[in-house]
Amino acid sequence: MVTVILNGYKRPDYLKQQLDAIRNQTVKPKSIMMWQNLGANFDPELTKYIIHTNSNHNFGVWARFAYALNAKTEYVCIFDDDTIPSPRWLENCLNTIKTHNGLLGTIGVRFQTTNGYQPIQRFGWADNNNDEVVEVDIVGHSWFFRREWLKYFWMEMPEADDSELVGEDMHFSFMLQKYAGIKTFVPPHPQSQPELWGSNAELGWKMGQDSAAISMNHGNLSKMNSMYRKNIERGFVPMILK
Repeated sequence: MVTVILNGYKRPDYLKQQLDAIRNQTVKPKSIMMWQNLGANFDPELTKYIIHTNSNHNFGVWARFAYALNAKTEYVCIFDDDTIPSPRWLENCLNTIKTHNGLLGTIGVRFQTTNGYQPIQRFGWADNNNDEVVEVDIVGHSWFFRREWLKYFWMEMPEADDSELVGEDMHFSFMLQKYAGIKTFVPPHPQSQPELWGSNAELGWKMGQDSAAISMNHGNLSKMNSMYRKNIERGFVPMILK
């Protein structure tokens, strides 16, 4: 029922852990695919067992959502390369989408202003665990959705001056909101049940603050602010305006 899409860039040392975590899910993915941007060499002994596409150019964070069009299953789950899912994450997503038919992720953000990306309120594994499903503006680190919703992602193309490194998370939730009335949610992440979480917390914090992390680059934070304001101008309605 589920195709998993991985994104390879500058963290080859964590691929085995990520693959082991995905293969050990209580709901086994039908297929594992990996889009590799130019950035590092990955162990061919690991990638030979999955569908692996190696690009000689860095197309950034948007390319994996184009690559996902090759999936053949009803559901798709895309992972950042710094996200090691707990064993019941796919099960958690499948159970959640039955009751909350929307885009799901392991970190959710509610914007607190229309003037910029920050400040934000976060939900999920990182610093604000949620016992119940929570509606948010956008999700990140992992995206679980119905494959057919990819048509909404590409209803509006990114503008030529849009950054390749940020904005795909905002864009997806915006397109689903605008063209299909589909909301964005974070599945339950109870403090007492880390096996349901979409990310291993210890590794997630470690990788999220290393030199490969996009969010640690102040230039990228500026681009995220610009993208957020541009999306507001285009019609994105964050929860604070509803």
